[in-house]
Amino acid sequence: MRLTMLGTGNANVTDYYNTCFLLTKETPEGPAHFLVDAGGGNRILKILKDVGVRMEDIHDLFVTHEHVDHILGVIWLVRMIGQKINRGEYQGELHIYCHKELAEKIRAIAEMTIQKKVCRNFGERIIFEVVESGESREILGCAATFFDIVSTKAKQFGFTMRLPDGKKLTCVGDEPYREEERLYVEGSDWLLHEAFCLYSEAERFKPYEKHHSTVKEACELAESFGIPNLLLYHTEETHGKERKKLYVEEGRQYYHGNLYVPDDLELFDLTN
Repeated sequence: MRLTMLGTGNANVTDYYNTCFLLTKETPEGPAHFLVDAGGGNRILKILKDVGVRMEDIHDLFVTHEHVDHILGVIWLVRMIGQKINRGEYQGELHIYCHKELAEKIRAIAEMTIQKKVCRNFGERIIFEVVESGESREILGCAATFFDIVSTKAKQFGFTMRLPDGKKLTCVGDEPYREEERLYVEGSDWLLHEAFCLYSEAERFKPYEKHHSTVKEACELAESFGIPNLLLYHTEETHGKERKKLYVEEGRQYYHGNLYVPDDLELFDLTN
């Protein structure tokens, strides 16, 4: 199983893409992908092309919440995959996992902006898999459990997945950890957590006012749980190529596991 970070930035970035990622499993029939969010626009189409992922190989998509930097790329994928379905170029179904209110919003936006002949695929070939907090589904042959992160802004779900080698990967969305998530975060081998900015620059970026955390809080959390691998995303972009170095330097003060601050398109082998 491998993880590809398609985007690593927050809602305001332009040099990076908004945070979204792929989990990929090799099968005898070829690669199978689980896409988590799709960023804020049709740039997702080029990014998928850049990493060599065909839309025809994406059949499972999880959408965490309704904010534009997570949902609008989904609309583009619905449009493009729906067109491929109509042309006979896409086999099987696209399954979109999300909570009930979000499913209704995605469909409403799509039906207002995409041709009816594409939207006719809803319910037949483009299927909303509405999930409740604590509900599990099998994705890529692995058990994935979705959970409400108890957002203070918009209803949002994260997920935890038991990987083929038994390791546990948990994504807590794009807001700070809350105690209600303990059951899902505890025992994780990989934690994907937002870090809006450096703690040393909190006064500049004001993450707490936006209901986000800094490198310090994310690292302290992973340290307290004894999580061996921590990946930070949903960041600001002002440091450019220095971002990785600066974030790791600050994080090392609070966390002693494997700390990753990925660039867009960076790939990780989760079996290591």
